[in-house]
Amino acid sequence: MKYLFVTGGVVSSLGKGLAAAALGTLLEHRGLKVVLQKFDPYLNVDPGTMSPFQHGEVYVLDDGAETDLDLGHYERFTSCNLSKLNNLTSGQVYESVIRKERHGDYLGATVQVIPHVTDEIKGRIRQVTNEMPADVLITEIGGTTGDIEGLPFLEALRQFQDEVGSENVAFIHVTLVPFIKAAGELKTKPTQQSVAKLREIGIAPKIIVCRAEHPVEADVRHKLSMFCNVPRENVIQFLDVEHSIYEAPLKLHEENFDGIVCRALGLETPEPDLSDWRATVERIIHPTHHTRIAVVGKYIELQDAYKSIYESLTHAGAANDCRVEIEKIDAEEIERDGAEAHLAGMDGILIPGGFGERGIEGKIAAARYAREQGIPYFGLCLGMQIATIEFARHVCGLEKANSVEFDPDTPDPVICLLEEQRDVTDKGASMRLGTWETRLAEGSRARELYGKASVNERHRHRYEFNDAYKARFREAGLLVSGTSPDGTLAEIVEIPDHPFFLAVQFHPEFQSRPRQPHALFRGFVAASLEQGQRRQA
Repeated sequence: MKYLFVTGGVVSSLGKGLAAAALGTLLEHRGLKVVLQKFDPYLNVDPGTMSPFQHGEVYVLDDGAETDLDLGHYERFTSCNLSKLNNLTSGQVYESVIRKERHGDYLGATVQVIPHVTDEIKGRIRQVTNEMPADVLITEIGGTTGDIEGLPFLEALRQFQDEVGSENVAFIHVTLVPFIKAAGELKTKPTQQSVAKLREIGIAPKIIVCRAEHPVEADVRHKLSMFCNVPRENVIQFLDVEHSIYEAPLKLHEENFDGIVCRALGLETPEPDLSDWRATVERIIHPTHHTRIAVVGKYIELQDAYKSIYESLTHAGAANDCRVEIEKIDAEEIERDGAEAHLAGMDGILIPGGFGERGIEGKIAAARYAREQGIPYFGLCLGMQIATIEFARHVCGLEKANSVEFDPDTPDPVICLLEEQRDVTDKGASMRLGTWETRLAEGSRARELYGKASVNERHRHRYEFNDAYKARFREAGLLVSGTSPDGTLAEIVEIPDHPFFLAVQFHPEFQSRPRQPHALFRGFVAASLEQGQRRQA
């Protein structure tokens, strides 16, 4: 196996994850099998207990691992199906080391960063190597070179390179090359300093990827090559994409990024045929139609909080030959101004997942507006619970219906705590997580959209539809169209006589891909497009 390690320099949020994912796309198109993983230096065991404002989206894998959102990029851009092995945090490393020390595994030795912590990190690389064999393993190291918490990871990688041979390893440094407006030029000094810091540690990058807003001209590349001791042709630019992140592999291929990487690793591969990827990008950036969809959430101001949802809407838009114009609406503003003020003229309304009471009444008002005005509605996780509460209050006449999460004393707990959650005290990794089977009701819209009787979807929740109210809901017109195999857990609800009103307890956004849009997103966008065309007729 060959190993690529992607580090970042100068500032965070440069797009290391996107660069790694795009490289995975290119290498797969060269016929190579690729696996990706992410090392995060923070001390949280996983991002599951972190605020979306701190970390963005928590991306859930098939095996229930709560991971960094970059793993979403990895799965969307490649054919990888990742697991808990593919995301390692400092919290996991130190937790394992301390557990081994308490167990006596170190035989009385003084436990130190070197070798015990670094051995733990190298052990994860070897575990992925053994359990997920591939031609190339791409590992992204979170944070920025020079961060104190990232030093054990970089030291482990330095050791690992010596152990497997430098001919089998290439370090790729993604770095900011800022444009100073007053001087009218790009500046290389920050990158020089960043690479110097890596070289102090004993790591010499073979490739430098320059994130820049302006073209990186030949003289700038020559300067970086000279001061960073990297071949001139191995200094490439990665400019901001114009329309879609899915342009990234094409832009990097124009720089021969994949060819340079293969040469650095001694891999002989054919030139990639990117025609299928180009066709996907063309559908995304040059559609015939458009539709407006409101995403009503509580973390709207943070782009990464609903990253997979926005990408899934893009995928579904391309499948329907339309551009999805996403209107991001804060649920608290609906509470203040009313639904009509913010949702009039929308073709579709989507309510995503979330936790906590803030903004809940605004989301309920949005669901009611969609139901009463005949606007396509799609609820995800909390969005299903919101739809249930709204229907209970305004159709079934249960005026004080609520979730016990928001009102523990509600007389009508139409959403209740999962039975297995009642004695849970630890918050981390304790929800209903990972892939679970859902059985679909004959004749339902859900079954029509999926085209099969059973599906497997990823979950992340503590609360559930209260089965005691199922019959009452059905009589009033809300159908439970998807359940767990034993029929005890409601997974999908829908209103059959509505243009499109469907809500799910799981997170379908985690399984949508640009070339394989999720069936439910595809159906929702199609219904929204029809709604817009009716409105304009």
